[in-house]
Amino acid sequence: MGTKTILVTGGAGFIGGHLCRYLLDKGDRVICADNLFTGSKANIQDLLDNENFTFLEADIIDPLFLEDCKLDQIYNLACPASPVHYQANPIRTIKVNTIGVINMLGLAKKHGARILQSSTSEVYGDPLVHPQTEDYKGNVNPIGPRACYDEGKRVAESLFFEYWRNHGVDIRVARIFNTYGPNMARDDGRVVSNFITQALAGRDITVYGDGKQTRSFCYISDLVDGLHRLMNREYAGPVNLGNPNELTILEIAKEIIKLTGSKSKIVFREIPADDPHRRRPDISLARNKLNWDPIVPLKVGLEKTIKYFNEQQIA
Repeated sequence: MGTKTILVTGGAGFIGGHLCRYLLDKGDRVICADNLFTGSKANIQDLLDNENFTFLEADIIDPLFLEDCKLDQIYNLACPASPVHYQANPIRTIKVNTIGVINMLGLAKKHGARILQSSTSEVYGDPLVHPQTEDYKGNVNPIGPRACYDEGKRVAESLFFEYWRNHGVDIRVARIFNTYGPNMARDDGRVVSNFITQALAGRDITVYGDGKQTRSFCYISDLVDGLHRLMNREYAGPVNLGNPNELTILEIAKEIIKLTGSKSKIVFREIPADDPHRRRPDISLARNKLNWDPIVPLKVGLEKTIKYFNEQQIA
């Protein structure tokens, strides 16, 4: 297939950094664009000297002009992805999912590039159907505190499909479920990073609600493999990418306490508004269209993530 020139927006973020590294290992040229709001240069530090890697400090809310190259593919990962971050500036979160997405679709159209949107399981809201299949329309509160992200990602999907229908833009849409692994931000308020940092510090582990709500956790290498497969197969999506192994929040907290050998106690706090009660992907479509299945067991993934956070603490 030859060397491709690929733009990864949000490329200095948790998923983006891993994806940039994966693409470089495949022999592609990678342009990483990130405004460093939630991304960090530390995630891509080892890539900066690679002659096939270019870093641009850029915000996709502003038009991005790449006149001196021909893009083959665009992975649009730019957007804060945890409630702590996307609620910090909700209007900007909506802008990145509307104005920013329009800018990226325009860039794809101009270059004749295939473009992949990192959508989210949050498009299903607090689902009334379980597990969630791609044809489920969702149960989202359009005026709640999470709407800037949930509805932002829903309108981003709408924009992608309209550019496909009206302008023939070659699109891919991935609905990403909870992902974890090294390079997660310690302060992002997500379940795995919260629990690990609290356990390693011997602090109380904070569980919101009664802990019986469920999530499914996919290790980062599995997710990146799924994104790459979707980008390079002839199916537009949307496709669920996540691990169908469903756990309660309490179960994940206890597993992390066990793996860290922590003496932390579990304490309960009030559950935030619109927090989903159950979340598990049906990945039949990904198995069928992409021949994709997550392969990293939870214990192995958690051990690698704990090792990363441990090293960060020591440093």
